[in-house]
Amino acid sequence: MFYYFNFFQIDSLQVPVASDLIAATDKLSVLDLFFQGGVAGQIIILFLFLLSIITIYLFLERYFTIKKALQKDDYFFNSIKDFLYDGKYSSAIDLCQNTDTPIARILEKGIIRIEKSLEDISVSINNVGKLELSKLENNLAILGTISGSAPMIGFLGTVIGMVLAFYEMASSGGQIDIEMLSRGIYTAMTTTVAGLMVGIMAYISYNYLVSKISKAVFEMESVVIEFLDLIYDKKDN
Repeated sequence: MFYYFNFFQIDSLQVPVASDLIAATDKLSVLDLFFQGGVAGQIIILFLFLLSIITIYLFLERYFTIKKALQKDDYFFNSIKDFLYDGKYSSAIDLCQNTDTPIARILEKGIIRIEKSLEDISVSINNVGKLELSKLENNLAILGTISGSAPMIGFLGTVIGMVLAFYEMASSGGQIDIEMLSRGIYTAMTTTVAGLMVGIMAYISYNYLVSKISKAVFEMESVVIEFLDLIYDKKDN
């Protein structure tokens, strides 16, 4: 009877200790996790934060560039057609030069070589189109790299944090301190969470921009086909 009493007494004493540990854990903020993550963890978190800023900047810069390329100007193309019908090639070239869009630069190349064969015009337009596509895809590779590397960088921070946590336990004489171990683990895991957040953001941004570029290419191809048909009809006549 005495032993049972001692058992329940010890168990009742352990419950407040566990609840105190949970309460102390709940009070930790993101900044607490950052400052308790050690020098290695702090460096990795700062690096991931820098990658997130780069991701946001590249997304916004590419988004507005591609949006500009997707703007369809019916007045521009109708004016080009009128100039070509009237034989005013220099006026058509001037209009293209004063219009800062990928399709204007593509059509300008075709109009400059309008006296050449249709095949020569098509090749010239195709070369300029590849150049304009390369401009639209500028820096997209960086977003793709961030989407793949950010989670791995975060996981690296977690591994380093776990190694340091177990090293501290080993240095303390081999005594297992659950509180110290759990604190080291969840502090180390913050780098993985941060890495995944940055990686997901970059991945979504990359695929969204790729879909927009595909749409821009389709729009440019449709205009080029209409332009070549116009040149073909003019040469036929």
